[in-house]
Parts: sequence; C-alpha cells; structure tokens
Amino acid sequence: MSDPERWTTPSDIAAAVRQRWRDGELLRAYVAQQQFPRIEVALRGPVAADLGVHFDAARTWADSVRRASRDGRGFDIVHGRIGGRLAGATDIPTRAVVSRYEQAWALLGVADQATVFASMLDAAVDTPRARTWALSSPVAAIALAAEWTTMLAACAWLDTHRDTGLYVRQASAPGVDTKFIERHRRVLAAMLDVPAGKRSFEVALGLAIKPSTVRLRFDPAVMGMPRGLTEAVVRTDELNRLTVRARRALIVENEITYLSVPVAAGCVVLWGKGYEVDEPASLSWLNDMEVDYWGDLDTHGFSILNRVRTRLPHVTSVLMDRETLLAHQLHWSHESSPTSAALRQLNGEEAALYSDIVTDRYGQAIRLEQELINWEWATQRITESGHA
Repeated sequence: MSDPERWTTPSDIAAAVRQRWRDGELLRAYVAQQQFPRIEVALRGPVAADLGVHFDAARTWADSVRRASRDGRGFDIVHGRIGGRLAGATDIPTRAVVSRYEQAWALLGVADQATVFASMLDAAVDTPRARTWALSSPVAAIALAAEWTTMLAACAWLDTHRDTGLYVRQASAPGVDTKFIERHRRVLAAMLDVPAGKRSFEVALGLAIKPSTVRLRFDPAVMGMPRGLTEAVVRTDELNRLTVRARRALIVENEITYLSVPVAAGCVVLWGKGYEVDEPASLSWLNDMEVDYWGDLDTHGFSILNRVRTRLPHVTSVLMDRETLLAHQLHWSHESSPTSAALRQLNGEEAALYSDIVTDRYGQAIRLEQELINWEWATQRITESGHA
C-alpha cells in the first residue's frame, strides 16, 4: 500500500519541465529549431493494494492528472493497468510525456516569453557578444527584454571603445548613460568577458577610471608649495612624481586624528583611511625618509600596519604598544568582527600584543580606538618619535 501524500501531483510534473526551462535547455533548442528534447516524468501513484482502501483518493488523483494534461495540450499521459481478480483492474496514469514545445509552453504558461526570447536573439544578430550571453542565460535575458535595445547599444559601445582611455560618462550610444551601465554592470561584464567589479570592469576594458587620491598635511617647504598652503588632496600618480624633501612622514589611520596631529617642520602627515592605506603607502618617495604608522589598537589596526609594512618595510609603529593599551583600559571597547589572520610583517613586540588581543588575554575582542587615547600622552610619544 502506498501513501497518497507521496503521489505525484501536477505541480511535480510542471516542476520537472520548469527545471529544463530555467537552465535554458528548452529555449536554446527552440531558437535553434531543434527537435524538442522529450521529457518523461514517471508518476508515483496508487498501487493495486490501494484500490480497496484508497479507491476514491486514487480516482481523484487520476482525474487531477488528466485535467492537468488538458487533453494533451500540456502533456500526454501513458496509462498502466493495476488491480486484478479481487479489486478489479483499472487504468491509471503512469507517465507524463512532454514531446512538443507547445506543450511545454502551455504547461508553464511561457509561450509569450519564448516568442520574446526568439525576437531578442534576432535583434542581437549584430551584437554577437550579447547574443552569446543571452543563449547562455536565456531566463536572465528575458528579464531584460524591456531594456534589450539599450543593452545591445551599451554592449556594442563598450566593446568598440576598449582601450580608448575614455570615461564611461563619455558613452554616446542611444539611451546609454553612466547609471545604466552601472545598473547592468554585471550582465555587461559577462557579455564582454571582463571582471564585474566597478574598478576592474573599467580597467579590463581599457577605460579611464576615477583617479585615486591621497590627502596629506605638510610643511610647505618640503613640498615646494606656497607658504600658506598646508593641506592638499592630490592624485596619487601625480603626488608620486613630486620631489618631496621631508625628513619624516606619519601615516594616520583615522581622519579626525590625522587632522589633529601637529605637523612638524620638515614633516608630512598622510591620512591612511583604514584599509585604503595602499594609496599613501605606494608613494615611492616615502622610501627615502623615516615613516611612522599610527592606527587603532585592535586586530584590524595591526592588520593595516602589516599591510603598510609589505610596501614600506622600514615603517615604525607609534602608539600601538602594550603600555598605551594598558594605560587606557577605561576607554576599551570591543571589535564586532576581529581578524585572526597571520600577520608576518609585525615585529616581535607588535606580534606578541596582537596575539594577546586575538586570544582575548585582556578581555573579549578588546580594542582601543586612537581617538580615545589621551591627547597629551599621544603628542608626547609622537614628538619622541621625531615629529617635533
């Protein structure tokens, strides 16, 4: 005896066909005018022993399958005979067979979408990259039907303007603008076979990208700047080409501390901006002077220090020591997402303190933000480090 709750439903039949729709197999075969890839679904239904106990349920089940087939418009039914001498023989559906595109479209209610997809491919005949993508992702393509003409224009413009050094803002195709390209960047990246990240997308296409910048405060004399100019935001590549005659530089993780630190004669102070520290750390002229780094006393602060030291091996940390941490216990807070990564660029004392924070020696995920360090304590140690 079987469990009626486990008998195949019309929804189960449709689900088997829908899977082939979703993976694109049916649509690809349809537009290629190939023979329909026959789909057979074995039906779990009543067995002979059910006819005595579940006769009404068996009849209702068989009727529901036949109604769902809509006289063959949705699928054909193969019948089999169950029963015998005691219960009486009866024919029940044993298999559902979908053998024509019209059946599949009717069963899923997607006839209009199939027609739209075929039209989209016709429209993409002169944009082969878009056509190839649509064939690989038919259902995703159909979702873009209303914007398909503009998608084709965007794909064509980007493809024909590779390595031009233009900004995306300069796209001149009908209906294509920066916001449209940004909104559909992942699909366009797939069409054009480039990474989907904003910066990597533009770089891979050879388009211009928004220039990176470094913010710094300085003694005007070391930068060759007018006397009254003490701070600037400069494109990284241009700043790298300047001749800077500073004796010492300080990279500071957080903005308010960067703004508060006094700039000594012959020195520069650079805003590290957390994990964006690669920008200031990439400046080649920093290799010609002493460099200090001041970050938060927590696992990510040490991670950023480690990152700086991969570019500037001679960098010295300031105010990232055990004495400073323990002297400010009243200002400790907790990191929400600490790291425990291996930091191979830390020196012995830094590595020991980092390990103690990671292993919760002083408390769970403790941190001391640089803004909370006593200012007299901080300025004294910055002065002692050579920024005076």
